[in-house]
Amino acid sequence: MAEPQELPQLVGEFVDMAKTYVRQETLDPAKRIGRYFVFILAASLAAAIAAVPLAIAGTRAIVWVMPESDTHQMWTGLGYILSSLAVFGAAGVVMWGASR
Repeated sequence: MAEPQELPQLVGEFVDMAKTYVRQETLDPAKRIGRYFVFILAASLAAAIAAVPLAIAGTRAIVWVMPESDTHQMWTGLGYILSSLAVFGAAGVVMWGASR
């Protein structure tokens, strides 16, 4: 058992050891993860910016392929529906690939 005069020294050592442990097990790994987070954020932002014009171009291409007739609005609506399904399908494939 520790003597009463040793208790302040033991408490100080415990506090120093606890600080070192917290820094070693939480703060240092968080700093390493933070470095990767910047690159992940930049890549996801670039992918999102690239996906919007690609989706618009795909929509215009599908609508352009649809036949023109007196029911042109129906075919245009179908083109928009098909392009929406294509975008959702591509997003599903990306999410499925990311979860593997």
